[in-house]
Amino acid sequence: MEPLFGKTLEELQQVAGALELPGFSARQMADWLYKKKIGSIDEMSNLSKDARAALNAKYTLGMAPYRNVQTSTDGTKKYLFNTTVGKFVETAYIPDKDRHTVCVSTQVGCKMGCLFCMTGKQGFQGNLTAGEILNQLRSIDEWEQVTNIVYMGMGEPLDNLEAVLKSLEILTSAWGFAMSPRRITVSTIGIIPAMKEFLEKSEAHLAVSLHSPFESERKMLMPIQQVYPLEEVLQEIRSWDFGRQRRVSFEYIMFRDLNDTPKHVKELARILKGIRCRINLIRFHPIPDTPLDTSTNERINAFREALNDQGIVTTVRASRGEDIYAACGLLSTKELVKKQETGKP
Repeated sequence: MEPLFGKTLEELQQVAGALELPGFSARQMADWLYKKKIGSIDEMSNLSKDARAALNAKYTLGMAPYRNVQTSTDGTKKYLFNTTVGKFVETAYIPDKDRHTVCVSTQVGCKMGCLFCMTGKQGFQGNLTAGEILNQLRSIDEWEQVTNIVYMGMGEPLDNLEAVLKSLEILTSAWGFAMSPRRITVSTIGIIPAMKEFLEKSEAHLAVSLHSPFESERKMLMPIQQVYPLEEVLQEIRSWDFGRQRRVSFEYIMFRDLNDTPKHVKELARILKGIRCRINLIRFHPIPDTPLDTSTNERINAFREALNDQGIVTTVRASRGEDIYAACGLLSTKELVKKQETGKP
């Protein structure tokens, strides 16, 4: 049966119309789905008994519990969810003082094949629905405390654009979760047509995976560089007026002796000139079977200071959850291997 959770107000209106329910039933359903804590359609108490019976005959609620959870010594939690394609996705909950961030996945595996990414080593196994994306928020223990959402988990969000935009509509609409788009960031490696549509249809922040300002290095790290060169990605970003509230940032994983030198600082300053942005430096969490190593803390800090001296606001993202398979894809790959070895779901 079809899930209700993950449907937009317009889709819920279609459900109500098809079942000959009163027009206002759609907003009632949205209220139960996105603002209240329920575990079944029968708990939608302001819908008539007949309406609930009609819904139960054709639909499921559509929320799914997590499979398991691991808690780090620093308070970070990594949740594992089953998906409709029979695989697993990961969701991270990251508490930091008054900020409570959830990092959601958008795909099972990934097509992009980035050298540093464990998710890519799984290969692409399927897109998540809008409901499966939102379930990663709604079904964690801390969902009512969450202040920020980042689409930076497994998969390339803009390779699953339709479901991502639908989930953003539900998150930010008054009838949905009513979150400010300024508390949501969507990451991409730079799929230009989808990035353009995202910028047109959403007000959420944009984060672009950069990792090297030099074409040959970026191509080695990220094969997408051959299809959508960084120069063209930056050209598209320059064509947008982000205003004072909407932010564009660049993610930059630090690799020892590869992209952490003074020449990289100089080239980053050159290519980003005129773009109001920030750079987030990220320590590399080593993954199996990769030649890459992480930069030293001293070099990361020196790199940050050099970029700040060039007038680019640069921060170092704090490493979190390193004791619970922090790098995206490690936990789900471990679970996938276990399932293959035992034959058990």
